[in-house]
Amino acid sequence: MRGGAALMPHPASGHLLPLSFGACVALFPRMIRKLKSGEYRLYSRKPDPKSGKRKNLGTFKSRAAAEKHERAVQYFKHH
Repeated sequence: MRGGAALMPHPASGHLLPLSFGACVALFPRMIRKLKSGEYRLYSRKPDPKSGKRKNLGTFKSRAAAEKHERAVQYFKHH
């Protein structure tokens, strides 16, 4: 298992099990927000443990560009 894999306790046994990518997406939804300027900002799915805030992963002119960058981030996290 990779070092950054998300784990969730099994409901019956309490053992920690790795989550599939789809389950991670459900628990940590996309964090693309539209700014007042009309641009879109991509935030990390999990809050930073130190600050409690989500990291800014970039600002983009279109939502499609933000989604493309998010896919690239997820690819490099898992490969």
